[in-house]
Amino acid sequence: MEKKMIGEKIDGVKDELLDLTEKIHAHPEVAFEEYKASGWMIDLLRTHGFLVDEKIGGLDTAFRARFKGKKDGPKIAFIAEYDALPKIGHGCGHNIIATCSVGAAIGLSKCMKDLAGEVILMGTPAEEGGGGKIILLENNEFNDVDYALMIHPTSSRSIIGRGGLAATRVTVEFRGRAAHSSSPERGINALSAVIQTFNGIDALRPTFDMKSNINGIITKGGDAANIIPEYARSDFSVRARTLRELEKLVQKIKQVVKASEILTGAKATVGIERMYAERYPNMAIAETFKENMKVLGEEMGYPDPNEKVGSSDIGNVTLKIPAIHSYLKIAEDTMNAHSIEFAHAAISERAKEVAIKGAKGLAMTGYDILTNEGLREKIKKEFEEKVPKVY
Repeated sequence: MEKKMIGEKIDGVKDELLDLTEKIHAHPEVAFEEYKASGWMIDLLRTHGFLVDEKIGGLDTAFRARFKGKKDGPKIAFIAEYDALPKIGHGCGHNIIATCSVGAAIGLSKCMKDLAGEVILMGTPAEEGGGGKIILLENNEFNDVDYALMIHPTSSRSIIGRGGLAATRVTVEFRGRAAHSSSPERGINALSAVIQTFNGIDALRPTFDMKSNINGIITKGGDAANIIPEYARSDFSVRARTLRELEKLVQKIKQVVKASEILTGAKATVGIERMYAERYPNMAIAETFKENMKVLGEEMGYPDPNEKVGSSDIGNVTLKIPAIHSYLKIAEDTMNAHSIEFAHAAISERAKEVAIKGAKGLAMTGYDILTNEGLREKIKKEFEEKVPKVY
């Protein structure tokens, strides 16, 4: 009966939730600039009795909303993402993620007068570059969270248990000396150093782990063909199976850059962004979510073990606490994420249906965790056996 009541409570705020998803979608904000989105979520949560801490972790658009039960107990956080992609908007469907988590938090909060524990909505900015969750972890904002739950919209099948790769971005800048192209010996060619860096990385590819990859672009290569470039820059997306392997891959880039310096005489500056960790979805939680979604009419499967996967800063959270990042289908599998087409799909009728059903499934799973000590023990055992000790 309690789970049925959760669904009814979420249906009771359906118009508020769909209004939220439409507003976030219509006003896309990029990493660390999600002022409207975070403000709308905070206002809605306060309307439903949540106490909100704003600007947590030193981030203007991060927040934590709390709703306490009748006494102390497990603390369950629903994770909201709400940043958009530059020039594309919500081509990753973060408006749906935010709505699912806000709806789940509100739905579960309606039961808390009879339950021990606490419902938390963690507002986490800058997933699409910036690593908002990593910053919050570094500032101990997840220290009192016991479980973290979220969903992600997808164009593939609805699934649980998909992992993710470790990833980071590396920027390499070279500074040389300008000269007229008729006298190249008088200059130091920064572009040549960038090209040698690409060549060096390609030469090392046979040494990469099978899951590792480096993809790069040249963002600055000079200003005119008759001038030896004194400045050049390249940006690299770096992925690996684990954080440890990612660190090794970044070290290889540094070695190649050093060799390019020696070869060309240009001087390099290397910038490394925060490292997104690999992902460890807790299957005890995920299977519970799968069963709840089945009750709601959504059949969920499992990923192909050989399929390619992406990266997210939720991976870093899964290293600290048991968490899920399950996927619900909103579009055809021919549609690519991070595209204008997917941004349109993120406000479709199917996406709105997923926003409400996903909220119910997450809230029902949170209820199971709060009320089932055996499930909590199973979750803990899996986490201790499966997840490497990083935090």
